[in-house]
Amino acid sequence: MSLVSFMSGCALVRGEVGEPFPEERILELQKGQSTRQDLAQGFWAPDEIVQANGYEIFHYRRFESKFGWLIFMSRSNIASDNLWVFLNKQGIVEDVVFGNRTDDLSFQGWPFGD
Repeated sequence: MSLVSFMSGCALVRGEVGEPFPEERILELQKGQSTRQDLAQGFWAPDEIVQANGYEIFHYRRFESKFGWLIFMSRSNIASDNLWVFLNKQGIVEDVVFGNRTDDLSFQGWPFGD
């Protein structure tokens, strides 16, 4: 009976928001050559568009979370992938910044330490 009670107090949950980035498409974006149209054909609509210093910045996000719950203790791990594409006034890609942090996100059911 105590084993059943113990097991009912545990959970491992995983959640994702957004699609994984097609890294081959990121590599196809050529600084000084790719256009806003190329970006629209290779990716989905950006999560955010920001105007700053004469640039139009397309920001794409993806989140992944993993949550472990053990009796009355829990541990959450959240990571995000971010893609920023900087377009000049002519709509030409000037810079691409990509951060992929969801690769190493692991379940950690034990809430203390690593």
